[in-house]
Amino acid sequence: MTPSILIAGATGNTGRSTTETLSNLLQAPSSPLANHRILALTRSTTSSVAQRLASLPGVEVIEQSWTEITPEWLLAHNVVRAFIAPHNKPTQFADESTFHLSLRDAGVKYVVRISTTAAHVRPDSIAYYPRAHWGIETLLGTTEFENLHWTSLQPNVFQLFFFSAAQFIKEFRETGQQGTLRLIGSKDTPVGVIDSDDVGVVAAHLLALADTTKHNKKKYALNGPEAINGEGILRLVEKIIGVPVENVRYQDLSWLDGFLEAEYMGPGISRNVVLSMKRAAETAWDGRFSTVPTSQEVLELAAPRRTPEEMLETLLEA
Repeated sequence: MTPSILIAGATGNTGRSTTETLSNLLQAPSSPLANHRILALTRSTTSSVAQRLASLPGVEVIEQSWTEITPEWLLAHNVVRAFIAPHNKPTQFADESTFHLSLRDAGVKYVVRISTTAAHVRPDSIAYYPRAHWGIETLLGTTEFENLHWTSLQPNVFQLFFFSAAQFIKEFRETGQQGTLRLIGSKDTPVGVIDSDDVGVVAAHLLALADTTKHNKKKYALNGPEAINGEGILRLVEKIIGVPVENVRYQDLSWLDGFLEAEYMGPGISRNVVLSMKRAAETAWDGRFSTVPTSQEVLELAAPRRTPEEMLETLLEA
């Protein structure tokens, strides 16, 4: 059977770009993995993104939850390499560690995983999900997982950082009226926001390598090419709408309560745990955790290219 590269979450933020880029890389005549196929997992094969991925060379889209994958499933599909962008709900560690255990037991050779902002991946992170990422990276570094090569990508915050700015601009264009520009970031502390597509490109280049030894057990930090603070976003917004913004609020997480309530709360889920997500931003606001520079290996493989202005423009087109 044709060897397979598994992309878990292929239609997600980073998975889509990983799949698209990997398909292109494997088509090159010089590709050492030209005989491999890409298994792109999705929750729905009928979505527009899934159908677009299915049209790419060497890509097979499968409706399958990665949390239910077993060693037997991996062996049946001859999976030899894998990519995982895990969810960040309270069950992340249990779900993702089970996934990696299945990879190991099926003899999979290499996995690239998406972590979170490098400075936050600590055993004492005030938010729960960076601790889960720290736990997974610690688990993979043990002797019990010695035969499974792995690389953990630790990207800075994604372009969601600009979502409220995009909404403000759209509403202004529609009504000619200004509401309040509510920004997640602080006025002065710069953040190396990175486009999720750029992260997927790096993951694909890693998965396409002939030899993964150099990148085994490595944790790579990724930032966008330009850091920006809240005041910088304000200036971008004013440049686009052509007039001064009348009201701006920095460090605004008012939107997050409703999102967490709808997406994360449920029977048996600790509110104390879930609401700790709001505390993650605080460490960026006060500068306690400075931005970890982009790893040199990332710059050599596929340096991130998308600027804050380009990310904001893309959100406006959506």
